[in-house]
This record gives sequence, structure tokens and C-alpha cells, in this order.
Amino acid sequence: MPSRNSSEPHSDDDHSEVGGGEPVGLPSATQAIESLAAVLSRGGAVSQELIGLATELGRVLLGTSTLAPAKRDRRFTDPAWSQNPLFRRLVQAYLATTGSLDALVDDLDAHVEDHRLAERARFTANILAAAAAPTNLLVTNPAGLKRAFDTGGASLLRGLRNMVDDLRHNAGMPTTVEPGVFQVGRDLAVTPGAVVVREPLAELIQYTPSTETVHERPILVVPPPIGRYYFLDLRPGRSFVEFAVANQLQTFLLSWRNPGPAQGDWDLEDYASTVLSAIDHVRAITGSPEVNLVGFCAGGIISSTVLNHLAATQDPRVHSASFAVTMLDFGERAPLAVYNDRTLLGLAGRRSKRAGVITSRELGAAFTWMRPDDLVFSYVVNNYVLGERPPTFDILAWNADGTNLPAALHNTFLDIFQNNSLTKPGALTALGTSVDLSQINLPTFVTGAISDHLTPWKACYRTTQLVGGDTTFVLSYSGHIASLINPPGNPKAHYWQGGPSGADPDAWLEQATRTQGSWWEPWARWAKERSGSLIPAPGAPGDAEHPALDPAPGRYVTSAATS
Repeated sequence: MPSRNSSEPHSDDDHSEVGGGEPVGLPSATQAIESLAAVLSRGGAVSQELIGLATELGRVLLGTSTLAPAKRDRRFTDPAWSQNPLFRRLVQAYLATTGSLDALVDDLDAHVEDHRLAERARFTANILAAAAAPTNLLVTNPAGLKRAFDTGGASLLRGLRNMVDDLRHNAGMPTTVEPGVFQVGRDLAVTPGAVVVREPLAELIQYTPSTETVHERPILVVPPPIGRYYFLDLRPGRSFVEFAVANQLQTFLLSWRNPGPAQGDWDLEDYASTVLSAIDHVRAITGSPEVNLVGFCAGGIISSTVLNHLAATQDPRVHSASFAVTMLDFGERAPLAVYNDRTLLGLAGRRSKRAGVITSRELGAAFTWMRPDDLVFSYVVNNYVLGERPPTFDILAWNADGTNLPAALHNTFLDIFQNNSLTKPGALTALGTSVDLSQINLPTFVTGAISDHLTPWKACYRTTQLVGGDTTFVLSYSGHIASLINPPGNPKAHYWQGGPSGADPDAWLEQATRTQGSWWEPWARWAKERSGSLIPAPGAPGDAEHPALDPAPGRYVTSAATS
């Protein structure tokens, strides 16, 4: 389908892009139908588009159409889609039809005030277009037909077996990762370290220095409470933690516990208190009066309330803050608006209150369907049409290893999402302090990702305007999670930096400098400048009051839901 943002820079976004944003509920079938009805109610636009579609389909039939799949569309890479007259016409008809649907959604978007209606229409149209792709059926997929012929029908039997297995064990969704291929502590989350504090909500991990000297002021990493922390310590060479340690940064990280129904009353206050407690433990262990705080995704939301409390009480325990793909202003236009419906959010909140938690499966479903081509139907083709097992990929193993979210925190996130509470001074309270982000007056490093569909980069940029103090913004290539797992050395990786500070993100980007490499690199330079002098690296984790309890990655990261 044609891109609606062709004016912005794009990159080859990894198809592994997965969820990590704030949890909301899926639109109902009624809302989906209503959004499509709104698209079709635009009579003049529909008539004009039908005429154009009929004309293009005529060209397709005559063999004179010039429509062709985008080069980055991996669904149609088989030569038959361009060389076989039947398959070429089939894909051209598909592109013409979905392109017309796309144009009608754009027309609705341009003529309605409620952008949430337009986003629901776009969401529904994307799912319909992805489901209608000819690659999803064996008889219209040349690669699937060839595979069936080459294997003497064995691929058909494997595909049927895979489908039955998913119906029985995966709620009918295609499996995205082969179970058991990756093991936490053996293949994933292997950077050396130790758990030095264990509290009800989180373990505090101190990582072992890999250099003889370290900066005296440590960093504390706050991951999102949605999903396991180890996307930040995926594998050697693909680990933010490993990179930080190699850059002489004393690195500590919170590993959140996976809550069960009995922990349904854990709320923002509890999570913020745990961060505040961790700051004190890190200070005690290192002897540094201050720490540098690094918040990722929803971990940045929690961190912002801690920073607000410290600012309001004139407490200098945090020297600098970093926010990675964290959206604090939900008033910006974003695909997440598809879920911003009062009735829908009320239902989602009541459901999680009854259950005590919103489950990892429910969390995953909401964001999986925002990328139906990549996260659903590519696996329909691979698993069922081609009869293959899912590819072996570390980030998909992490994505399948989900966690629950307690109902109290879930409902607070819903309030922040629906009412944009963080941007309204006094609308939210945390740690007994009324939240006013403008009080935060310390050096701040903020990142966004150019093709992020969960926390759009312009919304991330808004953080530079919400907080006080000196702010630095760096824009990464790629999408949400792919931008975070972004080690130096990737020839595709690049980032923008150096644009003028101000309220207009487009003006910033227009004057920013594109640099080859990973945003990790300018962040490390920035962090090191704010981490004090070099001192000898500690010889062992913890101290007398904080003995090593377990080797990293600890117990919480592998635990099932707490009973």
C-alpha cells in the first residue's frame, strides 16, 4: 500500500518490530465496521475512486498496467510475480484495490475533525489489506506452489500440522518463534553481573565492569514494566547493557517482577517508589551522591514522575536523565489513537480490575494487529503456506516472553493515555507530589525513532519542550524496538542530531545532521560527560549491606506470574 508519509525519511525497518507501548484495548468489530462505513460515506470520493479503480483494473486485464510492488515489500519477491502474466495481473489487481482503499482512508482523514475515527479506519483497512494479500493462500502463492511440488506435498502436511498446533496451543495465531531455541541466561541476558537487591516489585542488577576504570557517577536503567527487561541485554554484540559497561559506565538495571492477580493493586506509586529506592541503593553501593537515570519506553513514564518528585522537593539525587522512545505527551497525532475511545478504555480498565492483571497475551494482541503484514500474515505464509517452522530470531523470542501488567498501573496508564495527564500540571500525583514536568530542571537526553508506530518521534520530541533544563534530542532510524537494539557497526544504522531547539520538530529535522552509526554512540558521549571522573573499577558487586544474591539475570526475569 502506498506510504502516507513519503515526505519523511525512511529506513529498512526490521520486520521484528514489536510492542512495548502502553496497553489499551482492541477496537470492537462494531467500531471497525463503523469506521469503514465512515470511509464509504464519502460519496464523491468513493465514486471518483471507483472510476479510477475500474480504469486501472482494465489496464491490468489488458496487460498495460505499470503497477508493481514496492521494492521493500518482501511478500512479492518471487520472480513469478513479475514474470508470470497471471500472477503479475493478480498482484496488480491487489495493489490497485488496496491503493484505492488507502486513498479513501486518506480522504476521510482530511475531512473529519476526529482523528481517532480516521485512525480506526486506517487500522481496519490495514488489517483487511493484509488479510486479502494473495500470498496468504497456497493457490495464489507461487512460492507455496513450488514448495509443495518440490517436496511432493510434504510442505502441505507440515503447514496443516503447524496450523492445527496453533489452533490448539496459540489461540489460533501463527507462532512467531520456535519455543526453546533461546534460553535466558544462556543465550539471552548474558552480560555478567549480580542481583544486589531484591524487593517485591523488582530486582536490582549491578553489572560487572569490563574495564579497569569506571566513571564515578553510575547509571540506573529503568525498563518498561511491560515485557522482560532483556531486550536491553539481548545477546553479545546486541546489548545496550554490554555497550554501556564497555564505555566505562557503572551500570545498574531494574528487573521488574511479573505480577499475578494478587498484585493487581500495584500502582504507579509503587513502581515510582521502587525506582526511588533503587536510586538510594545504587548511591550506597557506589558511594556516589548522585546517579544518572535512563528510562526506556514506559519506564520513562515512571522515571518522569520520580524526577518530578525530586525536583519538587529540591532533592539532587539524580544528576541527569535519558528518555528512549518515551512518549509523555499523548496529545500528539499517533496510530495509538485507534485505541483512544472512552467506552473502549473503560471496558479495558474494568476487565483488568476484575482479573487483577491485563495478561501478556492481551497486551501483545493490541500491538500485533498494528503491524498485521509483519507480525501476523508473514507467519501465516511461512508456517502454513510454505510449511516451515518460524525463523530463529532473538527479539521475537523476547516478544513471546511476555509479562502481565497489574490492574492499578494499567488503569493509571489508561488515564495518562486518554486524558494526557502528564502534560497537565496537577492532573496526576505520584510519590505524594503533584506532577508538573516543567519542574524537572536537569540535563536531559531524549531519543525518538523515525518510523516508530507506537511512540512517534514527534511525540517523543515533545519531551524536550515539557521538561526544563538543557535538552538534547537524537532521532534514530528504524522503528520502536529495532531502534533500541541498535549496536554500532550496522551499515544501515544512522541518526539525526544537532537541529535547533524549539517547539517545531520538523524545523529541528530540517536542520539536523544525519550521521552514520547508532544513537548509542552520541548517548554514551553525553552520558560520560555527566558521569564524573574515572576511578578504579569495583572488584566485586554490591557491598556489605548489599551482598550479591544471585548472578545476573536473576530470578524475576524468568519467573512466571506471581501467585
